[in-house]
Amino acid sequence: MADTAARSVPSKPPEGSAALRKVTEEVGRRLVGQTVMVDRLLIGLLTGGHVLLEGVPGLAKTLAVRTLAEVLHASFSRIQFTPDLLPADVVGTMVFDQKTQEFYPKKGPLFAHIVLADEINRAPAKVQSALLEAMQEHQVTIGGQTYALPEPFLVLATQNPIEQEGTYPLPEAQLDRFLFKVRVEYPSRLEEREVLLRMSGGEPIPVARVLEPVGILEARRAIAAIHLDQRLVDYIVDLVRATREPAEVGLPALAPLIAYGASPRASIALAQAARGYAFLQGRGYVVPEDIRALAPDVFRHRLVLTFEAEAEDVTADGVIAQLLATVKAP
Repeated sequence: MADTAARSVPSKPPEGSAALRKVTEEVGRRLVGQTVMVDRLLIGLLTGGHVLLEGVPGLAKTLAVRTLAEVLHASFSRIQFTPDLLPADVVGTMVFDQKTQEFYPKKGPLFAHIVLADEINRAPAKVQSALLEAMQEHQVTIGGQTYALPEPFLVLATQNPIEQEGTYPLPEAQLDRFLFKVRVEYPSRLEEREVLLRMSGGEPIPVARVLEPVGILEARRAIAAIHLDQRLVDYIVDLVRATREPAEVGLPALAPLIAYGASPRASIALAQAARGYAFLQGRGYVVPEDIRALAPDVFRHRLVLTFEAEAEDVTADGVIAQLLATVKAP
């Protein structure tokens, strides 16, 4: 498939992909390993999709997001979500000016290019609904007035998979708004040794600003032109439909384990993400390997498993692996 795609589209790397690779290199000066997480963050920026990072504390999730914002010269805001947080603490509120005798909007921390929503599952329902409007519509409402958020706008949320006491599980409607759910794993021994050597000195590691936010918007236009073969379109649709009707692809044993499969939004997300991934690789076309690499991160939070699956210790990642092994790629 890759050879066919290469012959049917120009082999010249898409304009702007080299600059994005420099961004990855600069982030790598401060961050050891975690290449998957950095790639997914960049794809989220390039496609306008939000990213949910799940991992135990101390895996450089906050450092990665902050460094990415610094390298892109983008405005950055961090919100520590707590059970007593109010929507006004996130979106902003109306403040009365005694001199002018008028109300004016005091914008909240959501008004930034990159917003880190730390421990998002600790926020109550009202705060999550306010964040949902920002994620979906790229706008917020303050005092009855609608205000557009800066572009590019990206929410990078984190949640701790260990401590669940005092948390509010994200509703499926909000989970579906995230392009990716990325599992951040422990580093290897060599990577952890390098982390120790880099970070134990106490001195901050400088990074260069290699791109402006406007460069991300220009890259989005280039990504829209990335070639996606019709056979790959069918492959994406087949994968998504297999999460809803696994028996149709020869996996009837999965049917009682899946309560709800991925929605059509997953098809769109996987196609957009595959184009972004191809762009980062310097290709003007998508290959099946791009789709297979990203499918777990796109599907992981969109599958709702049954109690039977939980009883049998079946995970969403296990279901996705079976689907990828069964649905034939072109």
